[in-house]
Amino acid sequence: YRRISPGGCPMTENSTPAGTIKRLDGAFEARFERFFEHGPDVVWRMLTDPQAFVQWLAPGSIELCAGGIVHIEFGDSGTMIESTVLQLEPQRLLEYSWSSGDEPNRPLRWELQTTGTGTRLILTLGLPKTEDIVKACAGFDAHLEMLVAAIEGVPIRFPINYYLDRRRIYQELVPE
Repeated sequence: YRRISPGGCPMTENSTPAGTIKRLDGAFEARFERFFEHGPDVVWRMLTDPQAFVQWLAPGSIELCAGGIVHIEFGDSGTMIESTVLQLEPQRLLEYSWSSGDEPNRPLRWELQTTGTGTRLILTLGLPKTEDIVKACAGFDAHLEMLVAAIEGVPIRFPINYYLDRRRIYQELVPE
């Protein structure tokens, strides 16, 4: 059973619209949105403060300046991100590559927009076409659900059933 949002995006039982996937020259681009009834300062803190983002992402640190070091360590999977901040506008924009060392560039862009009732978060993920965009989308979507819970003060563990459900949805969304 799948519902479709007014914008045409697949939805699950919890009504969170799925992100979108575009095929670009040699790459994929995925885009996700979430709305928070909190100001940009609260959302920004969750994205950049190590004590906050460990609640929904993983342990690590981000030096908040262009060229600053990004270190995020996913102990369960053994994945370690060692990157640099590519763009930074406090409480509005943070971009870095979701990569380490000689790995391909995987840009991750967090944009915050103030709305009448809070903050709109737009996450854009770039991935080479040789990599598993479905897995990446489902994973980031699940981490965004963890972010929603953490912002409300009720952090949750990685939602594996949500992740598996999203994998099925994103598989159908991959453009030919």
